Amino acid sequence: MSKRRLSAAVATLALAAATPVLLPAAEASAAACSSYPNWVAGKSYAAGAIVRYTDGKAYIAEHANPGYDPTISTWYWDPYACDSGSGTPVGTFVVSQTQFNQMFPNRSSFYTYSGLTAALSAFPGFATTGDDVTKKREAAAFLANVSHETGGLVHVVEQNTANYPHYCDTSQWYGCPAGQAAYYGRGPIQLSWNFNYKAAGDALGINLLNDPWLVERDAAVAWKTGLWYWNTQTGPGTMTPHNAMVNGAGFGQTIRSINGSLECDGRNPAQVQSRVSTYQRFAQILGVDPGGNLYC
Repeated sequence: MSKRRLSAAVATLALAAATPVLLPAAEASAAACSSYPNWVAGKSYAAGAIVRYTDGKAYIAEHANPGYDPTISTWYWDPYACDSGSGTPVGTFVVSQTQFNQMFPNRSSFYTYSGLTAALSAFPGFATTGDDVTKKREAAAFLANVSHETGGLVHVVEQNTANYPHYCDTSQWYGCPAGQAAYYGRGPIQLSWNFNYKAAGDALGINLLNDPWLVERDAAVAWKTGLWYWNTQTGPGTMTPHNAMVNGAGFGQTIRSINGSLECDGRNPAQVQSRVSTYQRFAQILGVDPGGNLYC
């Protein structure tokens, strides 16, 4: 898996345990989200407590905790489906847990479904833009690229430890406060380099420059870094992967934005085919046609 897609040019852009899964809307409480009390940082919550977070979504405490953030501390909190007031359940994802399990039968226990659904609030346009076909295609495209990058969500960290000391760009004014060998690839899109940890952390409001290990400790944070790249970075391409899928450019442009300098234009057709085949399989699982323009 390559790190070339994460370059210094984008630097200026702005082990959670397995937890119970998001309840399907049919099983959720009929109460409106607004009926739950607002979450308060530092306030003690008993198991079973339901709160409304700052994003307007509801979360249920699966374990008692002293007011941890529901979108970060995913072992303590789970998303809880509720009614937005318009009759539309919120907190759901176009990929069900059953479909997620089918896509990733051998995944690491770190990559929880609840961690992914908890991360969605950071980028509310992801897999919610356009019609149902577009939403499902984007979800399949993201997860297919993630699968390729991590060996089917098996690898949480980069496997080649010899590369670890290479990801510190000392020309950046903030340096590498966590240590020269601290910024190796982590998470679903294998975030690497000190400048990318800073850019992602700044965008997410998390100090990843000083604590890059958080990406391998907390599933929701790991998923957020993958979604950060997908929704905000163009890499060697001309558009973000999110825009490629919602504007009809096709799956091939997501490959170009993620690793086009090494794989596209005939450079590595086997790797491209691996991504495309996975995308086609995931689209089939979601019951949607993959569309055209699959290759780059």
